[in-house]
Amino acid sequence: MTTTPSSDVQTTAAGSATFPLVLGLDTFGDLTHDKDDHPLSHAQTIRNVVEEGVLADQVGVDFFGIGEHHTDDFPMPAGDVVLGAIAARTTRIRLGSAVTVLSSDDPVRVFQRYSTLNAVSGGRAEVVLGRGSSIDSFPLFGYDLSDYEILFEEKAQLFAELLKGGPVTWQGTIRAPLRDQDVVPHTESGPFPAWIGVGGSPQSVVRAARHGYSLMLAIIGGSPARFAPFSQLFQQALEKFGRAPLPVGVHSPGHVAATDEQAREEFWPRYLEVIRNVSKTRGFAVPTKQSFLREIGPHGALYVGSPETVAQKIAANLATLGANRFDLKYAMGGLPHETLMTNIELYGTQVIPRVRELMA
Repeated sequence: MTTTPSSDVQTTAAGSATFPLVLGLDTFGDLTHDKDDHPLSHAQTIRNVVEEGVLADQVGVDFFGIGEHHTDDFPMPAGDVVLGAIAARTTRIRLGSAVTVLSSDDPVRVFQRYSTLNAVSGGRAEVVLGRGSSIDSFPLFGYDLSDYEILFEEKAQLFAELLKGGPVTWQGTIRAPLRDQDVVPHTESGPFPAWIGVGGSPQSVVRAARHGYSLMLAIIGGSPARFAPFSQLFQQALEKFGRAPLPVGVHSPGHVAATDEQAREEFWPRYLEVIRNVSKTRGFAVPTKQSFLREIGPHGALYVGSPETVAQKIAANLATLGANRFDLKYAMGGLPHETLMTNIELYGTQVIPRVRELMA
């Protein structure tokens, strides 16, 4: 099982760039229920995520990510703190954000938190930066949605400067400038991997390439194959900007159980409830059973089924998308902690080895 950072470039015999295959898990800290379907407290949900991250390390998962959210259903506003707790109990797995909403945060503080995590974990930190498709953090921290684009553009630019190490000089329009400012803590062995999460905007793909970030494709609905042009655009943009090739990852929801039928029965009612709730603010279409079955089929965006079913779909879509990394967003609000632990165990012990075998 590789522990190589997902941004480490390798070279084939023909001289083309390639990257290690990385298979991870993501969670948004979805509120879990007990076996009698009663919601657990926010505190217990957070403690459960720590145990899930520790198990992921034990069963051979390459990466464990936590996405920032600020709602009752997703009580995970400080994922980096939880990742620090996981880091203290693990030795191998890489740890990072499954998205940090950079638009409503300060790049210096984000850098400091993840460089601290990098120190605590012995160099295992990563960060995925996003604009915020879920915009709860904007009013919470006093940001105006009319500044949505400029907030992310300038902050992504500043974060890229911080990753270079050394004193930073930067000036924009949204925060005080930095002039030859030393930002601590320093990393021990160069920058930690940093990605930009993209949900469907070509402009975001080009932005990632321009600033030198790796590309994480967040595919939560429809055919994954429609994102293949984004991978191509990314590598073309990197070449245009005079940058070396960088890896492409995929983040998608799913659920692994012993059989396809069990996975569907466990996941479907929770998925329906979660999407129904978020549709009120996000404008998502409420799924039907028919649309759900399409999404878990070979050409849909959900990875729900037995280990073999999920492994086959991951391998096929990584090849289609020219990607070297897949992160399964494994939790769905309301699923019991015990069910999530089984999901993680199956993913690490059966799905990951099978994907590596299929792609060897």
